[in-house]
Amino acid sequence: MAARFGPAGNSEEFYEAGYKRTLDAPAFLQQKGLNAYEYQCGRGVNVKEETATNLGKKAQEFGVGLSIHAPYYISLASPDEAKRDNSVNYILQSARAAKWMGATRIVVHPGGLGKFTREQATELACETLRKAVHALDEEGLGDIIVCPETMGKINQLGNLEEVLTFCRLDERMLPCVDFGHLNARTLGSLQTKEDFLAVFDQIENALGADRMRRIHVHFSKIEYSKGGEVRHLTFEDMQYGPDYQLLLDATLKKGASPTFICESAGTQTQDALAMRQYYAKQGGDPEFAASQEMTNR
Repeated sequence: MAARFGPAGNSEEFYEAGYKRTLDAPAFLQQKGLNAYEYQCGRGVNVKEETATNLGKKAQEFGVGLSIHAPYYISLASPDEAKRDNSVNYILQSARAAKWMGATRIVVHPGGLGKFTREQATELACETLRKAVHALDEEGLGDIIVCPETMGKINQLGNLEEVLTFCRLDERMLPCVDFGHLNARTLGSLQTKEDFLAVFDQIENALGADRMRRIHVHFSKIEYSKGGEVRHLTFEDMQYGPDYQLLLDATLKKGASPTFICESAGTQTQDALAMRQYYAKQGGDPEFAASQEMTNR
């Protein structure tokens, strides 16, 4: 099974082409040669059931796999119990929207550390996630995969080991590994193919080969400072990494087939396509490689 590739939200190219509605995204993405899309609920789950259902139908028609990014203000380890309960509700809201549109995965930011140690925050976040998983099961949403995301700032909860700890809570959970975030919070540690392979190996050792192969991936080049992430960039930037080709080389060597969501700043469609084209040329998707060759003739 080949990996999927697509953007987070709508790129500048989408709007420059004259599109205005997200309902047009699946057709646009198929035309561009992409087959994944992450619907953005970062500022709240405001999509109506009818709209979500119609988007799901369009996605199915054009062969685009959907995921949802849950609200950014989720805080799994907040010292305020009410905020932790609200975080459970935001995860529930995201899962309901996912169900409406036929999305299979929701991406969840763990939030900040506050005044806790990393160990204390991780323990509290695990408790919140257990409540969230129980709430999903109670509402018949247990088939929606929760994907805790690795974060880009050093003072945030969500280094790789913490995310893997969260995913050990329930075998249905998958990590959302943002390689741009990992590179930023480790101040540029992802330099070689072996560096990327080490990440895959760590996931496999913690969660097993099957879940390692199915991880959710976010990718972009990211500027960083001593505190970690500063801002998302595009593939045209040559100063900051990481290198998507090294990531895809490691992906192929591990036999993994993740969903890759590109979060480049405005060029996420073009950059996602660059990823898919490289992956296909390296043998990851012979059918797509052949279709691209025919198109270029």
